[in-house]
Amino acid sequence: MFLVPSAITLCSIFCGLDAIRIGASARSADDFHRAAWLIVLAMLADALDGRVARMTGTQSAFGVQIDSLADLVSFGVAPAVLVYQWTLHRLGGLGVLGGFVFTACAAIRLARFNVISAGEGRRAATPPRYIVGLPVTGAAGTLVALVMSHQPADGQSGGGTAPATLATALLLSLLMVSTIRFRSFKDVRLDARSLACAALAAGAGAVISARWQPALVAVWLIGAYVALGVVESIAHLPARRRAALRGPASPDAPHAG
Repeated sequence: MFLVPSAITLCSIFCGLDAIRIGASARSADDFHRAAWLIVLAMLADALDGRVARMTGTQSAFGVQIDSLADLVSFGVAPAVLVYQWTLHRLGGLGVLGGFVFTACAAIRLARFNVISAGEGRRAATPPRYIVGLPVTGAAGTLVALVMSHQPADGQSGGGTAPATLATALLLSLLMVSTIRFRSFKDVRLDARSLACAALAAGAGAVISARWQPALVAVWLIGAYVALGVVESIAHLPARRRAALRGPASPDAPHAG
């Protein structure tokens, strides 16, 4: 049973590697979309392996490490290669630097998660309400959604979008290594408030999908998630400062996962 979640993680690595292979030599919009869909499949595998491990009671330190390595390949390197070949190559060395910064920040984000997880592994605690820094899957999903939603009007995929894509990649990189607290939603309960929020998100997503592009729904959802994290971090800043002066963190302290 310990092999099952690891096999799913290896599927994520395979999808990430194939996305790199296709993205590195992509020339048409179809090529870029195929590479983007492979990253989406890697996300599905990444969401599944942890749940399978918890359901089968096969969580292990090895699983944490291989999952982080898979995330670096599929959500750090693959999206950077994809957007570089799609549009950042038009910026020359600046585009290379943008892809490197995104991958480097993803690696830092994952390393920080592993360090904090190792420190908290000896303590039994409820699932954390908050995580520190934007998850790498969210950052990768934003770049993938940009590629999938773009419709080339000049016959060239990504034409004219290089500066905006570079700015987006750098912003996502900063959010990944930031100390902004983002909700993990692991404590969400099925009540009237959560159902209303889900209905609002679904309704807004349906409008965006019908009016523009379905892929832009992911951009909107991640944008709303980022905005929520920034607003909550600013609102809770005074309380966090007081807690830091009092002593050790409370059980609701942010987690890096």
